[in-house]
Amino acid sequence: MANDASTVFDLVILGGGSGGYAAALRGAQLGLDVALIEKDKVGGTCLHKGCIPTKALLHAGEIADQAREGEQFGVKTTFEGVDMAGVHKYKDAVIAGLYKGLQGLVASRKVTYIEGEGRLSSPTSVDVNGRRIQGRHVLLATGSVPKSLPGLEIDGNRIISSDHALVLDRVPKSAIILGGGVIGVEFASAWKSFGTDVTIVEGLKHLVPVEDENSSKLLERAFRKRGIKFNLGTFFQKAEYTQDGVKVTLADGKEFEAEVLLVAIGRGPVSQGLGYEEAGVAMDRGYVLVDEYMRTNVPTISAVGDLVPTLQLAHVGFAEGILVAERLAGLKTVPVDYDGVPRVTYCHPEVASVGITEAKAKEIYGADKVVALKYNLAGNGKSKILKTAGEIKLVQVKDGAVVGVHMVGDRMGEQVGEAQLIYNWEALPAEVAQLIHAHPTQSEALGEAHLALAGKPLHSHD
Repeated sequence: MANDASTVFDLVILGGGSGGYAAALRGAQLGLDVALIEKDKVGGTCLHKGCIPTKALLHAGEIADQAREGEQFGVKTTFEGVDMAGVHKYKDAVIAGLYKGLQGLVASRKVTYIEGEGRLSSPTSVDVNGRRIQGRHVLLATGSVPKSLPGLEIDGNRIISSDHALVLDRVPKSAIILGGGVIGVEFASAWKSFGTDVTIVEGLKHLVPVEDENSSKLLERAFRKRGIKFNLGTFFQKAEYTQDGVKVTLADGKEFEAEVLLVAIGRGPVSQGLGYEEAGVAMDRGYVLVDEYMRTNVPTISAVGDLVPTLQLAHVGFAEGILVAERLAGLKTVPVDYDGVPRVTYCHPEVASVGITEAKAKEIYGADKVVALKYNLAGNGKSKILKTAGEIKLVQVKDGAVVGVHMVGDRMGEQVGEAQLIYNWEALPAEVAQLIHAHPTQSEALGEAHLALAGKPLHSHD
């Protein structure tokens, strides 16, 4: 191994996904000499196999639905089908444009970019392409891959992961989706818009089970209306090939058949065989353990993103990467408040939230200290125009701040920016009620909900 001792970087980053490249860009901006090592493409899962391509598919599905349903708006449209080659061309063009821009950013910040499969060789070095890259500090950011279950082999043919689903050259006639979390419901939504007969299998009692129960129930109602089928509360037992598809059997003996099975039970950390244990890094079930400042138990090593057991969201990776870069540059840093991170599931309708659920609030503050209010989007002019249904639910500590905002409806992901300010600035309902929201907008619904919670409802009943 050639020891590249002539250059000792301030920061060596293993992994160029959201967390890794954010740390590289911010670190270089602050004057650190940074090396970024990535075996595939800078941008990682989010840009190439996650956030961006899935949202492009969902938008294509939205266009398909609008073509089918134009007449309800007085516009005569016809739907002739989905051209998957055309969808992929559109999706790939979006990715390519963002990828080119990101490459330019990395180069402009004078980050030393090394393409190759790296391995941690000591607490202060990474081996890649036959070279040993030395650093005063090492950041592990190797991300995640789709998970499966024991005995369930993802073969890329009829039993597929989200990686395969993103490049599928056809619209499947029917699909079983194993997992009713974010990945599962987003693919269910897109495929249904494309014309697939979809069934979701979720072992827990609700879809998007980490969300407030009211949001889950609203999504389930909307999915039923769209004809998306789901089976809740029973766990998967086995999957087997049939003559022309896949059969899934549940623990209660119930069986489902479809053309493909999408395994969407979450993502697991990429950490095996990368030298982490040998360097003494503390781990648990493949995750690298860190404190609130993203420090591992090894003083010269930090870790961020899907590799650590925090929320698996690109914007969390950005925040964690920036935190590490600023800490190493000597700036005062504040740990990430994970409850204050906005969460969006981009299905139709969208599910968006920030803060804690009503159940969690009651657990923390006591049931008698928690107030919850629901504002129906039926009272919102813009939502009526868009023909979307849903609710905004506020969770408040009695006579105190709003600690949870939970929204279901089309375009609610675009309202979560204001919602996160309300939560993170510990706003009182009366303070938000004083703000004037443009009419007619969907953001107005958030204002109306706070007016009602402050005791002076306008377009809602007392």
